[in-house]
Amino acid sequence: MKKLKPGKDFIGVGGGFLILNEKNETLLLKRGKKSKNEIGFWNKPGGAVDYGETLIDAMKREVKEEIGVDVKIFGYLLHSDHIIKKDKQHWVGFNLLGKIKTGTPRIMEPDKHDDMKWFHLRALPKNLSQPTREALENYLKGKYIKL
Repeated sequence: MKKLKPGKDFIGVGGGFLILNEKNETLLLKRGKKSKNEIGFWNKPGGAVDYGETLIDAMKREVKEEIGVDVKIFGYLLHSDHIIKKDKQHWVGFNLLGKIKTGTPRIMEPDKHDDMKWFHLRALPKNLSQPTREALENYLKGKYIKL
């Protein structure tokens, strides 16, 4: 029996964590050659929600797995309908907003990420993934719920 894959065989549920610092910067990862999709695009840390896992637990886990830090959530941004025609994938992504609580960010999955940088919110790279671009636009417009 074929194992079904979220995002390909059925709509996947995932999300990302827009991490901000006191310098008005956000931490982004550049997707590497073994990423599920959008290779070469800058993206906020995040990933898929596992069965039986809450969204918040999933995003905290994904951030820890990808960059080795613990985060504090202080906001919820609008979701993203992420339909990637080129890769034949469909995801509904939930976007959280917060900051690093403990730890120093580092690339924990070098096969999935080529680079990691802090970007000032007014000097972002051009090749942002759609959900990251939407989350940043919503944050800059003040379209988020404070938690």
